[in-house]
Amino acid sequence: MAYRLCVIPGDGVGQEVIPCALQVLQRVLPNLEVVEAEAGWACFQRTGNPLPQHTMEAVAECGAALFGAVSSPTRRVEGYRSPIVQLRQRFGLYANLRPTRGLPGSDPRAAHVDLVIVRENTQDLYAGRERMQGEEAIAERVITRAASERIARVAFTLANQRPRRSVTIVHKANILPITDGLFRDAVREVGASYPQVAISEMLVDTAAMMLAARPDQFDVIVTTNLFGDILSDIASVWGGGMGMAPSLNLGEDVAIAEPVHGSAPDIAGKGIANPCGAILSAALLLRHHWQLSALAERIEQATYAAVEGGARTPDLGGQATTQAVVEAILERL
Repeated sequence: MAYRLCVIPGDGVGQEVIPCALQVLQRVLPNLEVVEAEAGWACFQRTGNPLPQHTMEAVAECGAALFGAVSSPTRRVEGYRSPIVQLRQRFGLYANLRPTRGLPGSDPRAAHVDLVIVRENTQDLYAGRERMQGEEAIAERVITRAASERIARVAFTLANQRPRRSVTIVHKANILPITDGLFRDAVREVGASYPQVAISEMLVDTAAMMLAARPDQFDVIVTTNLFGDILSDIASVWGGGMGMAPSLNLGEDVAIAEPVHGSAPDIAGKGIANPCGAILSAALLLRHHWQLSALAERIEQATYAAVEGGARTPDLGGQATTQAVVEAILERL
């Protein structure tokens, strides 16, 4: 079949790592059709729109996208809203998959880390319901049963395909009994249909501590939007840090692969950005959206072999350039 991909580099190091991921994708999928598009802060500054309509149309037509990073202002700017959040909501990309595979290093615990955080991707505090009421700033947290059940099915289906078959529900229902209580109960109800998968639950602060201290105990974590965002950043430490961290925004008909790291303006243009997060994100697209697991496995094996063989950018303690890492991966492919 024909595969089409919308490529959106975005800002900062996104402009450097996304072409690298595309090189790797085209090595294993030479007939891939690529459609280039734009989004982000630089796009907003130039056009007044951070996510042009033609970009939305290109994503819809391709059904798959590779997204880099965007530089977002820390204060409200009239007319600007995060493009990736808009894309998640526009295309119903309700599941955010964030795996962490341990990268051997000084800590022996890393060798036993193999976990996936399944993050609900459309609601919670990311719903965008903020307002001022006099001198009081209010943000509304949105949790629905339908979205909770939907993300639960993704988590349990994924866990059922993994050797350990274990799901940990992470919440804060002791403080947020209505919203997180609904989330926890809905996930548990879905889990009852997967008797072969073990279910446990953990408060988010405890989960954060355990991810930092004993990450090897986790298999699949399912949680709400904000908690998943934070916990996946903690987990990424065991996989080599943010530069190695991949993610996939997954919906019914559209998927967007996106490295977890930001635009990293401090190193943009220096040729030392780690391309592995973007490359591993492309592998997630192959596995979970296009159902090309064998090709995804080839990319993952080549990436980790290159890194473990010494192709390490400065964030991993090495001196390799972005291009040198890509060449090492392509050589192994």
